[in-house]
Amino acid sequence: MSKTENKPANSHWSAIQKGIFRFLFIYFLLQAIPLDWKYYAKINWLSLGYGDIFNITRYIPRFLSAGLGSYADWILIAVIALAGSLVWASRDKKSEHYDVLYYWLRVIVRYRLAIGIIGYGFLKFFPLQAPFPSISNLNTAYGDFTDWKIFSMSLGIVPNYESFLGAVEILAGLLLFWRRTATVGALIILVFTGNVFISNLAYEGGEQVYSFYLISFALFVLSFDAIRIYNLISLEKPTEPNRFKPLLTGSQPIVRIALKSLVVFFFVFLYGFKTYSGFHHNPYQFPTTPGLAKASGIYNVSEFRVNGKVLPYSATDSVRWKDVVFEKWATISVRSNRPVLIDSANYEQVFEKDQDRDYELTGTTGRHYYSYTQDTVNHTLLLENKNSHYKGEKLSLKYTRPDTATIILSGIDRNKDSIYVVLNKINKKYPLLLGRRKVLKL
Repeated sequence: MSKTENKPANSHWSAIQKGIFRFLFIYFLLQAIPLDWKYYAKINWLSLGYGDIFNITRYIPRFLSAGLGSYADWILIAVIALAGSLVWASRDKKSEHYDVLYYWLRVIVRYRLAIGIIGYGFLKFFPLQAPFPSISNLNTAYGDFTDWKIFSMSLGIVPNYESFLGAVEILAGLLLFWRRTATVGALIILVFTGNVFISNLAYEGGEQVYSFYLISFALFVLSFDAIRIYNLISLEKPTEPNRFKPLLTGSQPIVRIALKSLVVFFFVFLYGFKTYSGFHHNPYQFPTTPGLAKASGIYNVSEFRVNGKVLPYSATDSVRWKDVVFEKWATISVRSNRPVLIDSANYEQVFEKDQDRDYELTGTTGRHYYSYTQDTVNHTLLLENKNSHYKGEKLSLKYTRPDTATIILSGIDRNKDSIYVVLNKINKKYPLLLGRRKVLKL
């Protein structure tokens, strides 16, 4: 026996085992290997950012669906795998074992699972996935958030815990790169991602299909040692590990090490560095274009006129604004009694362009969010509603700042009426920002 190959004590495969393996071999290859050209077209290969690498790690087959796939795609893949396994069985009646094929299939599944879990791990480790709530979010009624948005913001207010969760995912992914520790990594993922799957169901998240996709891969990896673990721990029987390793000849060992090093470098070191840089210079959830200088905060609407007519404060008026928030970035949110059609995008999307970054408004009602461009020479703001349900809604407003706490807006609203709005900044304290151990003076 070669020193590079160790065979299990019993390598003979029964007819049932071979039948199941043929099906699983085709099924997991179709699940793991990207066959859709659109997947490759969406990635900026010439200038990879951390968002591009994340999109590589987050592949899921989509033949009948969009977004993050559906179980209908899985059914189609299972039908193809079943047909393929029947054809395979009719043409291969002599092989008594598939140990080598099983080994390499497990390698593919391990690496695919490792890449997938690390993709999310770095977004949490450098708390990007769930950022601290914006000023607008902090001034939105609790009942105006969807369950998913509440869950996301609850994670965002504890960045250290979010980083811990990311570290767990990264550790589990690293363990999968080595055969001897892969089972431990799969166990961690089953517990961790199982909780993510349940959370998606409970909070109406949009990634339950993908989280279960990762769980299915972890179950396959774990199945390799499942019976041995049961015999050792539950039955307390002496158990011999499976040390099978295929024979590699010539330059094959060097190629294997080179490919493994390339994967680890690309998805761990390079992706980790780019995510770290993105956290400090280009976080993807909120826009990065600076807003109006020294204007961030919440403002009370002390005066509101439409076509020269003063509208007094009213809790039910759908025209008059109640308060306005200027974010540090170029976003203005307006609270009024005007209904908001909710933008329900509730799965992870890493956008490069500011106009596509909609985390601040997704999963929430009660406010209309506007991105804006500013002309500091003519003191003009051009606002555009960021909600996908209100595309094309624009406002052109001139601004004056008689003092540091007052902003006066005047111009044309969405109905082509002239408006005049006086905003007075509220010196509001946020206990979440002050911390639990600091005294809040009212």
